[in-house]
Amino acid sequence: MAENYKALTIAGSDTSGGAGMEADLKTFEEMGVYGMVALTVIVAQNPKDWAHDIFPIDLATIKRQIATVGKGIGADAMKTGMLGSAQLVEAVEEAIKKYNFKNVVIDPVMVCKGIDDIMVPEAAAAIKAKLVQCADVITPNTVEAAYIADMEKVETVEDIKMACVKINKLGAKNIIIKSGSRVDGDYMVDVLFDGKEFTIDRKLKQKDVFNNGAGCTFSAAITAGLAKGLSVHDAFSAAQKFIDKAVAHSFRINKYAGALAHWQTR
Repeated sequence: MAENYKALTIAGSDTSGGAGMEADLKTFEEMGVYGMVALTVIVAQNPKDWAHDIFPIDLATIKRQIATVGKGIGADAMKTGMLGSAQLVEAVEEAIKKYNFKNVVIDPVMVCKGIDDIMVPEAAAAIKAKLVQCADVITPNTVEAAYIADMEKVETVEDIKMACVKINKLGAKNIIIKSGSRVDGDYMVDVLFDGKEFTIDRKLKQKDVFNNGAGCTFSAAITAGLAKGLSVHDAFSAAQKFIDKAVAHSFRINKYAGALAHWQTR
């Protein structure tokens, strides 16, 4: 009988199904990992203009959800997604320590795609102060990396390397910074720093595709790899292959947005 691997995501729900815990659970499933969730917020899109409305879950309910997994089931790995308040960030830090969660992946969701402003400054500050040091792996984009590393901007590969070193000094064991479309012209560059060496994944940007939920999916794929016992470097490689296929087969869901095709990664 094959081993049953389990992973937890503490994240928000994207009603459209493209990002958040929906993307996480789809990724876990396709990578052969049993997914569990502690829901932090519900995000609904207005059909008239696709504006996002956020409905937070109360803190006591979130704690009960985490306890269900932490005390009642256990997990081989866990990740975070949208954490909308400093109080919630502190509760997650406490839970990581209380339930001795391992293979902790922190996806510091601080900005919306295409926007450089920090969504909830108090939560972002708490993530920097509380969760960075809990991370076996942290997966910021360049905007989030600049904030955590106290850098004005992260726009080049050398900037990314500098940010990795600074974030490592804050306590994160492994740092993976995702450049998206911001760095190196026609290429995408993702950098892994394990505290000693850099691993750089550089590839041509895919054209005429959708990338909504790509950050969630990528960090979830890393989490799934760790849950299955892969090393960080092997999980990074597996996640790159997974996200490349999911983006390559992405599709439009309406006139406003598209989504990744997680099932096309099989």
